[in-house]
Amino acid sequence: MDENAHRFRKMNGLGNDFVVIDRRTDRIPLPSDTVRAIANRATGIGCDQLIALDSSTEADVFMRIWNADGGEVDACGNAARCVAAIVADEVGRGTVTIETGDQVLEAYAGKDDVVTIDMGEPRLRWDEIPLAEAVHDTSQIELQAGPIDAPVLQSPGVVSMGNPHAIFFVGNVDDIPLDRLGPRLEHDPLFPERANISIAQIIDRSHLRLRTWERGAGLTRACGTAACASTVAAVRRGLTDRKVKVTLPGGDLTIEWREEDGHVLMTGPYALDYEDTLPTALLAAGEAQGV
Repeated sequence: MDENAHRFRKMNGLGNDFVVIDRRTDRIPLPSDTVRAIANRATGIGCDQLIALDSSTEADVFMRIWNADGGEVDACGNAARCVAAIVADEVGRGTVTIETGDQVLEAYAGKDDVVTIDMGEPRLRWDEIPLAEAVHDTSQIELQAGPIDAPVLQSPGVVSMGNPHAIFFVGNVDDIPLDRLGPRLEHDPLFPERANISIAQIIDRSHLRLRTWERGAGLTRACGTAACASTVAAVRRGLTDRKVKVTLPGGDLTIEWREEDGHVLMTGPYALDYEDTLPTALLAAGEAQGV
């Protein structure tokens, strides 16, 4: 094997898939062109997000995250579970810490390839999410999609879990054309940093179904931060208890918005699909541009 070759892991959390590159000893450049090339499912490796493991002075590892469109973001719950599993195996202990763009997460890698992430406190003020204008009550804002007199979606709750989310509660998530409405709402002027758009269906007080249009990635089989944000939004409206099962197209997560400290805990599986070497052509743009 070429001694200059760069290895990667292909991993997923409930079908939300990632290319994970370890840069702690070899900081290869990853500008947006390179990220898009790697994420391209037709000509690259294919993934919803690209994850880089960098060294950290604050935690066991620093996790950098890029969406498939090349844009860098600060949070990805499903990826955090995958990274926690990698680091826990390296250091030989179950509890590890992960630094992201704006916080340090604590994670516990348990048995049967299941990881719990403490996602911290949700951000609920309009300027923390952020929104483009002041809104007093973010549990239910004025926003709709579809005809004015018969909207398909309306009055979402908005929450940040390190990334902005808008959650619309609906009768049946299968009835909503999220592939059509998601892109429009993601780019609504109300969201200066764009937003992840979710539709949530309440099954009972301990169970909800969820589909998400992720900003910069499109429809995904699972979004961990959306599951967290949707649980927070449901609790704020009195629709569910504080601990629920969230069923996504890729499977189930357990989410708890803990009352004693306000932290959101996310528990779910991860999987290593395979390991391989990055094709040199995919890195060419990064080596030319730097990062």
